[in-house]
Amino acid sequence: QVQLVESGGGLVQAGGSLRLSCVASGITFSVHTMAWFRQVPGKEREFVAAISQRGVNANYADFVKGRFTISRDNAKNTVYLQMNSLKPEDTAVYTCAGEPGGFILLREVQYDYWGQGTQVTVSS
Repeated sequence: QVQLVESGGGLVQAGGSLRLSCVASGITFSVHTMAWFRQVPGKEREFVAAISQRGVNANYADFVKGRFTISRDNAKNTVYLQMNSLKPEDTAVYTCAGEPGGFILLREVQYDYWGQGTQVTVSS
């Protein structure tokens, strides 16, 4: 049974930082491309960042470049999202996703495995 479990969300003031974690089980983590998406109620889920199997390559949405960093620890089956300089518009449910393969994928439909999400709220 595949499980992706996120943690690390919460309430933070604008300009602050949070680090999200996503622990995977039931998959061979090291052969999966991993990603973070986010969703605001009433809006479509949007891509935030993705990282390749060994962590060598990463891709970011324009609105987080220079502020967020995705990383992974294959020994711990964990992918992280370090979020700095948070803005109120970053408020959303953040969800991690995984897909076996070596290509960085940017679209929601390309991922088979999903977590439940963790709420991030940034106050102004």
